[in-house]
Amino acid sequence: MTKVKAHSLFSEFDINLFKSGKHYRLYEKFGSHIMTVDGVEGTYFAVWAPSANAVSVIGDFNHWTEDAHKLNVRWDESGIWEGFIPNVEKGATYKYKIKSNNNGIVTEKADPYARRCEHPPKTASVVWEDAYAWEDTKWMKKRKKNNALDAPYSVYEVHLGSWKRHSEEDRFLSYYELADDLVNYVKEMNFTHVELMPIMEFPYDPSWGYQITGYFAPTSRFGYPDEFKYLVDKLHQNDIGLILDWVPSHFPEDAHGLGNFDGTHLYEHPDRKKGYHPDWKSLIFNYGRNEIRSFLISNAIFWLEQYHADGLRVDAVASMLFLDYSRDEGEWDPNKFGGNENLDVISFLKEMNEEVYKSFPDVQTIAEESTAFPMVSKPTFDGGLGFGMKWMMGWMHDTLEFFAKDPIYRKHHQNDITFSLTYAFTENFMLPLSHDEVVYGKKSILGKMPGDEWQRFANLRLLYGYMFTHPGTNLLFMGSEFGQYEEWNFEKSLDWNLLEFEPHQKAKNYFAALNKFYKTAPALFEKGFSNEGFEWLSYDDSENSVISYLRKGKNAVNDLIVVCNFTPNTLTTYKIGVPKKGKLFEVFTSDSKEFGGSGVVNTKPITIKKEVWNGKEYTAELTLPPLGITIFKIRSK
Repeated sequence: MTKVKAHSLFSEFDINLFKSGKHYRLYEKFGSHIMTVDGVEGTYFAVWAPSANAVSVIGDFNHWTEDAHKLNVRWDESGIWEGFIPNVEKGATYKYKIKSNNNGIVTEKADPYARRCEHPPKTASVVWEDAYAWEDTKWMKKRKKNNALDAPYSVYEVHLGSWKRHSEEDRFLSYYELADDLVNYVKEMNFTHVELMPIMEFPYDPSWGYQITGYFAPTSRFGYPDEFKYLVDKLHQNDIGLILDWVPSHFPEDAHGLGNFDGTHLYEHPDRKKGYHPDWKSLIFNYGRNEIRSFLISNAIFWLEQYHADGLRVDAVASMLFLDYSRDEGEWDPNKFGGNENLDVISFLKEMNEEVYKSFPDVQTIAEESTAFPMVSKPTFDGGLGFGMKWMMGWMHDTLEFFAKDPIYRKHHQNDITFSLTYAFTENFMLPLSHDEVVYGKKSILGKMPGDEWQRFANLRLLYGYMFTHPGTNLLFMGSEFGQYEEWNFEKSLDWNLLEFEPHQKAKNYFAALNKFYKTAPALFEKGFSNEGFEWLSYDDSENSVISYLRKGKNAVNDLIVVCNFTPNTLTTYKIGVPKKGKLFEVFTSDSKEFGGSGVVNTKPITIKKEVWNGKEYTAELTLPPLGITIFKIRSK
């Protein structure tokens, strides 16, 4: 049996950075690395286990024999165990067997930095590297413009395991297959970005990927790491950005995972009040520990650098920020100032965002944050957390509540649909209608809509039309775009057969057209986070359940007037106030027959009259379709 050779990838500088929490590229050092030492090929291993008194690499190359390959502990009190094992090749499976100084506890752990993991339910790490040749140079050069805060952002949220399955074999599509099917579909539908629910390795399918054990490995369910790179590459080659769902908020207690790693609370906070999540029955990182901060920030950087991701959507930020999140009195301790904010988390998130934007100024970080915590999407130099955007959960809740009501009652709830504009510019908001809204008995988005079939589809079109013309960026969950009837089931494919039926096909046509219109309408995105980009024309016509507003970009010639009729009544000679003279031209309507609408359209230009209405100097008389959104341009002639 070959012995472990003393070898190190760590310089003194690396160690100092690691200990101080400032090493943001730990994946270059930790984990398994194929290399040649003294003319012999093999693999270098390095793992952090400061409470261990012995660490061995066990694997298929030594028949999982304990103590066959013992790693050497560094002399600098870093807690790092390392060594080179000759003749261990790419594809070898392994774990770390760790004997702890804490009561003689013995653990067998997957490599926290492994680039590949075995296919669940197997749990070993795999020695891996790839020399993937990227072909997305064109995208990478221009993505600063495509990912900018004044660019169109229409995000298609996807769960890879259930977007589409191979029907005959009842299996997942591979990364390669998705690089054809998913990419072609997203391109056809004119989305700007895809957001993938977590693709980092996870053991338990019902967690949807949110209980991660392999933070540096794309899940093997769909193929190899280089095959996932191929999928990303294909998206980029088709001008589609990729956002990855990232979960630094908690991790599972699985025996091979990060919990109790070296017989102690190494990755998780030792105090249960801070280290255990009662809702998800999972562990919470110790954000105040320098080495953990390095681990997490390195992980964020890894996906941006190694996989060319264009953004990270950070999961469950609210659960991280507040010490009393989902906890009753006595289950949490206040911070040193007596408040409920987790000060370690605040400083960690700021540091993470600063490093991300410093290294990759052309990406975005997006916070899923559901509270009124201030300045989430403001720069850290202004006292903010430094995210690029934040999910607008209040808008989502109010809007879905409003749309679920029978139109006859909507006049009593006009405030639900207008309230979001009172705080719309306090953050850089992304409007989400995500996976969370179509599970656990909440019904699909179409299923929430009231009325007969025609009305349900009309409401669906109106909902998304209103969403795409509201200030902010947009995210919708897969299936909503063609009117998925059933709520989302992670164990099966979306109901693509519905596209055989006309209402669903026409709903799909609508979304492709809405996305296309949105992408080519600067007024909808150039000032999407500024009150300069929005002006109410009328928000208080509750009797008719109609709202109208102006969306403005950098050039007034592109300004749009948007009118939403939330009732099934066609309104003729409906007056709106207009800011200037000229003629109104209808440029988009959800009621077009090609989308399944009734075909109530303003085919002719509408002359604007000199008459004060709703505080504006001019007036236009419109025909408003039932349960429809109509968009106009003002032209001087």
